Amino acid sequence: MGSSGQQVSWKLADHPTLPKGKTLALIVLDGWGEDKPDEYNCIHVAQTPTMDSLKQGAPEKWRLIRAHGKAVGLPTEDDMGNSEVGHNALGAGRIFAQGAKLVDIALASGKIYEGEGFKYISECFEKGTLHLIGLLSDGGVHSRLDQLQLLLKGASERGAKRIRVHILTDGRDVLDGSSVGFVETLESDLAKLRENGVDAQIASGGGRMYVTMDRYENDWDVVKRGWDAQVRGEAPHKFTNAVEAVKKLRENANDQYLPPFVIVDENEKAVGPIEDGDAVVTFNFRADRMVMLAKALEYQDFDKFDRVKVPKIRYAGMLQYDGELKLPGRYLVSPPEIDRTSGEYLVHNGVRTFACSETVKFGHVTFFWNGNRSGYFNPEMEEYVEIPSDVGITFNVQPKMKALEIGEKARDAILSRKFDQVRVNIPNGDMVGHTGDIQATVVACKAADEAVKMIIDAIEQVGGIYVVTADHGNAEDMVKRNKSGQPLYDKSGKLQILTSHTCQPVPIAIGGPGLAAGVRFRNDVPDGGLANVAATVMNLHGYVAPNDYEPTLIEVVSN
Repeated sequence: MGSSGQQVSWKLADHPTLPKGKTLALIVLDGWGEDKPDEYNCIHVAQTPTMDSLKQGAPEKWRLIRAHGKAVGLPTEDDMGNSEVGHNALGAGRIFAQGAKLVDIALASGKIYEGEGFKYISECFEKGTLHLIGLLSDGGVHSRLDQLQLLLKGASERGAKRIRVHILTDGRDVLDGSSVGFVETLESDLAKLRENGVDAQIASGGGRMYVTMDRYENDWDVVKRGWDAQVRGEAPHKFTNAVEAVKKLRENANDQYLPPFVIVDENEKAVGPIEDGDAVVTFNFRADRMVMLAKALEYQDFDKFDRVKVPKIRYAGMLQYDGELKLPGRYLVSPPEIDRTSGEYLVHNGVRTFACSETVKFGHVTFFWNGNRSGYFNPEMEEYVEIPSDVGITFNVQPKMKALEIGEKARDAILSRKFDQVRVNIPNGDMVGHTGDIQATVVACKAADEAVKMIIDAIEQVGGIYVVTADHGNAEDMVKRNKSGQPLYDKSGKLQILTSHTCQPVPIAIGGPGLAAGVRFRNDVPDGGLANVAATVMNLHGYVAPNDYEPTLIEVVSN
């Protein structure tokens, strides 16, 4: 996979017919999928004249590509895409194993136990307790039960004598009510470990939306409730048995919102608070709902809530959850080693690059685009501009976010003629879509469309080319649906809002006065995905992609 040992030849072959020297705008609309039009498709409902006009160019100048599942390196076609894997694929031009798939490979090969992260935590096994914290379900979005089971087995075989599991019940990626069965399965696994002399039991729990798994620093109280139960051994509900705990608490709440509980012994003493000398592993592979807990576990100067007790522990994530923040510092499974990204090739071939987004997606259009690599390839050839995101508000309060500022920065970069590629991420569809606020998401999509227009207008002025695409779906479907596609309602008749990404395809459109005559989308790459975009963009810059890149989406037909 890597190019270690042999010298990389960075020189790209010239494209036989496409010219060099055209300014290219590469626009990524975050969370902008394609789905059938209805009232819950915010992209459809919103006024988006620019994107609508691009769609009129189908099939030659507009088409759909895949942004989820195997197309972005995830294990199955049920795995929704996300911004990290999406931008990795867009920039790398090839498909690398990601997320759950990386973990599966590391567990199957045993490589996980040879890595730095496992060695680091295993030094606590002799005297301390191994704590495992994460989402208990087989939903496969944030974690998977079978991975936890393998980790329990592997750690106990490698010297973990005392294990405590802190469970978060799901009911979001799986059916509500299924938590009881997952807890029963885990309990029977732990009973087998106990028969083999390992002191293994469940120590605490709570529902994922109420305990631990907040995201985007939306509500630190969620993390605090988990901290109190997991670290301090304190919670409003005490039980001697986890199955009984979940059954009882489900009488007044669904799986997602179970209140925190701790398991106690016959003396009412918590069986597994986290203490000095213990090891902690968060076993979720997906990042967005683990970052906040990782900060609380790792940061000395943490100030989001009073931790009361800060034990000296060894902590590792299943994966590194934030490549930009290097958080956590230790992890059991290393990220994919992505080499020879399109950005590095283009800079080596004299393509001057400008990249811009606001804070929430700046790392995506730079760090993740460049193969999980910080900084510039060549500071003389590149400029990256970060526009600060609004702090301390949820994005539905100001759904326009910084779209127009991103548009202005891109426009100015294009008109300056200092750059050959101007690359942006417009975050609105994703960040506002995650809030579940349908009206705000409609406003967000309109703002994103206006930013696209601003950039395309600048491209018209300099005789350039535009490529507009997206990293995954979100705003195009805002409700949960049953098998036949009808919106779902809860027991009280309330519409069930979908705040997650989707498995829908995303558009890609090409155009502009600099696009050579006869360039159109090929129809012999029907399963094209995000990884095909890099070779396409290289062609539009006048180059042929390296031969191991996913094939280009365009061809040139002579009239």
